[in-house]
Amino acid sequence: MTKKKSELWEWMKALLIAVILAAVIRYFLFAPIVVDGLSMMPTLKDQDRMIVNKFSYNIGEPKRFDIIVFHAPEKKDYIKRVIGLPGDTIEYKDDTLYVNGKAYEEPYLDAYKKKLEGGPLTDSFKLEETAVGRKTVPKGELFVMGDNRRWSKDSRHIGTIPLSKIIGKTSVVYWPIKDAHIVKVK
Repeated sequence: MTKKKSELWEWMKALLIAVILAAVIRYFLFAPIVVDGLSMMPTLKDQDRMIVNKFSYNIGEPKRFDIIVFHAPEKKDYIKRVIGLPGDTIEYKDDTLYVNGKAYEEPYLDAYKKKLEGGPLTDSFKLEETAVGRKTVPKGELFVMGDNRRWSKDSRHIGTIPLSKIIGKTSVVYWPIKDAHIVKVK
């Protein structure tokens, strides 16, 4: 009987360790997320399942064009692309992104732009004036946009995103399995 109790105890310990390890990984390192909606088309499709790297920004800073997941004001998590970093000026003119006056290519939008009819993918705009009279992304915040610019609720509507609201960076689509891939940032 003692041998059976000992074996049962070993199995229980192994199971407990596995559960604790899974919880640590899930809550502190990586988490699954489901793309909800069309705002990141064509890069991400509705119902794509992705892995969020929760610790990436604990050891580094967000980079322009990273795809991030963050807590949005609507008590929902959004997936968007980083366009502006703290201190940047942002402008779209003639469907071209200008950051600090320099034009940037967005190759991840090329396939989408070719399919469009009836105007630009991204309407022209400038980041709004700040209290000090400059048009910049505030310190400690990011300007984000969805790739499906006509149908994305992003920083043009909800404002800049505080770094404290970022859950993590995402770049791995794992489901559906036929579409599994690593998303290229640029």
